[in-house]
Amino acid sequence: MTNDVEKRFDRPGSFRAAATYTLVVVALAGVAFAFYAFGDRTSVFSAVLVPVFLFLGGVGALVKTYREWKAEGGWVAWQGAGWLLLLMMLFALAIPGSAYLVGGVE
Repeated sequence: MTNDVEKRFDRPGSFRAAATYTLVVVALAGVAFAFYAFGDRTSVFSAVLVPVFLFLGGVGALVKTYREWKAEGGWVAWQGAGWLLLLMMLFALAIPGSAYLVGGVE
């Protein structure tokens, strides 16, 4: 019989791996934002890359969460990383909206 409530906080290395993954995805989104901010601000394509990278990173972290859970590993940190990246993606959705508005609505 398994205990579904037990969250396996005692797995060394799972937090570090999830935190490193999150930092890499955020850095990649930051580079995409720099290309948008210092380039053509009317380019919706370059603006949409920021939430796309965060969304794909969040989905990747949640897939890793499922795989760790099935392997009975430390999945809690990966779930937190996935939800954090998806929350950041929601805030980053304002970037393509502003690029669309700056480009002129006709």
